Amino acid sequence: MILLCLDVSNSHTSIGAFDTSSAADGDGLIEHWLVSSDERRTADEWQVLITGLAARSGIDSIDAVSMCCTVPAVLVELRAMQERYYADLPVAVVGPGVKTGIPIHTDNPREVGADRIVNALAAAELYGGPAIVVDLNGTATIFDVVDASNRYVGGAIAPGVELSLEALARRGAQLRSVELAVPRSVVGKNTVEALQSGIVFGFAGLVDGIVTRIIDSLDVDPDDVTVIATGSFPESVVDHCDTITTRDPYLTLTGLRLIHEKNHG
Repeated sequence: MILLCLDVSNSHTSIGAFDTSSAADGDGLIEHWLVSSDERRTADEWQVLITGLAARSGIDSIDAVSMCCTVPAVLVELRAMQERYYADLPVAVVGPGVKTGIPIHTDNPREVGADRIVNALAAAELYGGPAIVVDLNGTATIFDVVDASNRYVGGAIAPGVELSLEALARRGAQLRSVELAVPRSVVGKNTVEALQSGIVFGFAGLVDGIVTRIIDSLDVDPDDVTVIATGSFPESVVDHCDTITTRDPYLTLTGLRLIHEKNHG
């Protein structure tokens, strides 16, 4: 059986296809695509995009769908796509009424982003708490925390790498867009290297600083905490993070597979 999973964030949408019959021998992920989260894309265009990608990979049918979306305009179109093309299939859209299997211990559980809940579920199921998920995507750098009892207890949100680069290029009169790469030295010898140093080492320091403070707040042995980097993270930044213990770029997609299993068996 082929399960289609969609993780829609502000800048990108990660799409995965799972062969659930082989999940027992691994996670079952057989294909993965990354596309833009274009708010102008209609339900029919989403369907054409998905079926086109699937066909190029030799996938001729989809048997179930699981998705989470943090962009309301896109969610409207995805629900319309589901009703038009997948009405007879098991579909799980993460939100109220959908079983997640992870207790949410925050002031207002309803305001927690669907992707954050999915990441926390995957971290608890795959790695066990205490764990910290660091989701590095273009718009935001999101930290989600699972305690030793496998409960989601909150996290932190900081600007994303791409957003910061764009803001610098747009607001700095003598600055410009640069390639996200590791400079020769932390002390840049020119404007390009200075920008690269600030982004690469600055965000690595941000990640390590917040993770260290989170671990201190949990009052646990740091060696017992799994710190997972996920999302479309830049390797140049993660390579310089001392606190990251595991890299799992498909953690959210795996969490969506777990959501499907909890709701549709």
